[in-house]
Amino acid sequence: MTGDKPFWETKRLDEMTRAEWESLCDGCGKCCLHKLEDEETGELMATNVACRLLDRRTGLCKDYKHRRTFVPECVRLTPRVLREIDWLPSTCAYRLLDEGQPLPDWHPLVSGDPESVHKAGVSVRGWTVSEDEAGDLEHHLVDRQL
Repeated sequence: MTGDKPFWETKRLDEMTRAEWESLCDGCGKCCLHKLEDEETGELMATNVACRLLDRRTGLCKDYKHRRTFVPECVRLTPRVLREIDWLPSTCAYRLLDEGQPLPDWHPLVSGDPESVHKAGVSVRGWTVSEDEAGDLEHHLVDRQL
């Protein structure tokens, strides 16, 4: 902390250490859900289908360090990449901080409780299926804000 403020309120994303950057992830798991793009409009549509590496109970990757070996299209999020993608959840700490917004009260860095994201109902816990079990993504569209 700088003074009485936590690092996420005093540093730009590109000034954070690797540990600080990684701690911004709230474990919601929503960035690991498959999305479908409407070919005519370009609109992204949410599904309840999670990446095979996502632990749907914790909202964390089962093999984060080696994830790109198993899922080559998995994005390594950086401050630069953050500005190039438009599918991060509206509640994503990286997105919020980049837009100059505060972290929500349920964010684990604010609450001090890693379960707070699940208790607040903003994670993938309880409503998703693994891509290994899902079948056609078109059958898994959901009316949820990501």
